Amino acid sequence: MSSPAFINPGAPHVIELSFAEIATAVSGELSDGSDGQRRLPASSVQTDSRLNTPGSIFFALRGETTDGHLFAAKAVENGAALVIAERPLELDVPQIIVSNGVAALQALARFVVASVRDKGDLQVVAVTGSNGKTTTKNMLRTILERSGETVAPQGSFNNDVGAPITMLGVTDSTRYLVVEMGADGIGDIARLQSVVMPDVGIVLMVGLAHIGKFGDAAATARAKSEMVSSLPATATAVLNSDDGRVKAMAQQTDAKVAFFGLDASAEIWADDIQATAKGTAFDLHVDDTVVPVQLRILGEHHVTNALAAITAARALGVSPTDSVAALESIDRAERWRMELLEAPGGITVINDAYNASPDSMAAALKTLVQVVGPNNRSVAVLGEIAELGDYANEEHDRIGRLIVRLNVQKLIVVGHAARHIHNAAGLEGSWDGESVLVDSVEEAYAVLREELREGDVVLVKSSNSAGLRHLGDRIAEVTA
Repeated sequence: MSSPAFINPGAPHVIELSFAEIATAVSGELSDGSDGQRRLPASSVQTDSRLNTPGSIFFALRGETTDGHLFAAKAVENGAALVIAERPLELDVPQIIVSNGVAALQALARFVVASVRDKGDLQVVAVTGSNGKTTTKNMLRTILERSGETVAPQGSFNNDVGAPITMLGVTDSTRYLVVEMGADGIGDIARLQSVVMPDVGIVLMVGLAHIGKFGDAAATARAKSEMVSSLPATATAVLNSDDGRVKAMAQQTDAKVAFFGLDASAEIWADDIQATAKGTAFDLHVDDTVVPVQLRILGEHHVTNALAAITAARALGVSPTDSVAALESIDRAERWRMELLEAPGGITVINDAYNASPDSMAAALKTLVQVVGPNNRSVAVLGEIAELGDYANEEHDRIGRLIVRLNVQKLIVVGHAARHIHNAAGLEGSWDGESVLVDSVEEAYAVLREELREGDVVLVKSSNSAGLRHLGDRIAEVTA
């Protein structure tokens, strides 16, 4: 058993450093009484003791439900050569004692990135927004890795622990670092900005994701604006001109501003968008040139993410045509994000249940009805949109009414927390059994087993906490 608080599979390897250099970087005290000249070869940094390997570093962090200090001995047993902790522990390896483990992790990331920048031509691009961060990050990684060694997070490593762990993966040969920056409140992005100042900062949109924590959209906008407000004049702020709150951020930065969007007023823009089951096509407009683009990723909302990635890459010196070639090679946004699966019996599953906000759920539903053929049936399996606070009932209600207006033909709502979707759909339309409310994922699966027929297209969408992503895999009989 080990700490589940901060799980970072595939953690990157830190450049070779001496114990003394690490202690200085994190403002800690080396506890073994040595002069700290022992050098630690390039090794991974872990916050989960199960993932430590010989020669690695273990950060003992205190989480909301557990304490990494309790698992330091297991980390050493698994090979950790150095432990960074907030109190001395009975261990057989050197320790560096710090006042705050998370701050120490960030400080080490700051030191490593600065060291690499001093030696080479490392460029940093960071992305934030209420929706689309992970997809845009993946797009940027695919574009930039064709031009040079690129470090970017796996999954959604975007908080005050995950983002620094990604940053620690840079080496003297790294040309690009892509960082995803999430926020649960005011100041979160500013803290990450202080660790690594981006050369390019992207703001995708200000929506209702996590609004239960922010309180309102204005507070969300203030948090997201931290991405660009501290950028120097030498940097570039990449902003979505279709979002009024994001567009206004141009007045809050000293950096150069590059707009992207779906209107000709933007520097890079798109029109003639066509979404089908084969992907999303659009015309890219840049420098009075039109470039046809065919993404294999489902959903017209991903056009905005693609425009952001193309605009940011251009600021880093990559031509839009090279970016398009890279983007057209991507076969999915991310595991469990608008992932198209072919299920037995001629059934198609769109598995998009890794995360959800009112905006992303509405976009996924619109994609569902766009890709369903005239002889096929649209089926939506929806769970709770988490972290909406006082807005929860209203936003779930709005989704239920949207489902009827979009003419989704079958609705299965999973869980009491999502019941307002079912209730609103029933009030909005004259339905007779088209909407079903069930208590659990197992009940949803039983209904689907009875209901699904050849040609059905099934969208599975919810916040991660609702657990529906594995239901999508189960329908499609995906085991990996």
